[in-house]
Amino acid sequence: MTGIVVMGVAGAGKTTVGELLAKALDLPFLEGDHFHAPASVEKMRRGEALEDTDRWPWLDRIAAELARLEREGRGAVVACSALKRAHRDRLRSGSPGIRFVFVAGSEALIRERLERRRGHFMPPTLLASQFAALEPPSPDENAVIADAGPPPAEIVAGIVAALKRA
Repeated sequence: MTGIVVMGVAGAGKTTVGELLAKALDLPFLEGDHFHAPASVEKMRRGEALEDTDRWPWLDRIAAELARLEREGRGAVVACSALKRAHRDRLRSGSPGIRFVFVAGSEALIRERLERRRGHFMPPTLLASQFAALEPPSPDENAVIADAGPPPAEIVAGIVAALKRA
């Protein structure tokens, strides 16, 4: 069993979609935010965008967990921004077969969601830096592209159908 990484900018719905997708596929769900170093969380709380040097250890921890689960014959669904091709390549390093699901939405839609969100360390002021860093998956990455606009259950139904076709 391989892992599935639900990716996209902050506020796209990665966690909501990821939790529902994990349930639909009978897999555990891992919140990628829990793999961040405390210093990175504090940096984002202060409104400072992470650099790749902040992200590499975080991505390595997620990759190691996916690889461990794969060795045990298990998979998981992980919510992780994976904004750049290099980030996704890093995640693939231990589990070449992992699949990516890109939850894509307009900056206006995502900003509206972030402004309504409470209790999360990621402030809406960092959204522009997320979109600036975003490199949508290339066709050779064989990612499932999901529109962030519909209700989560509808998004997940489309993802499950796309994964079954693949």
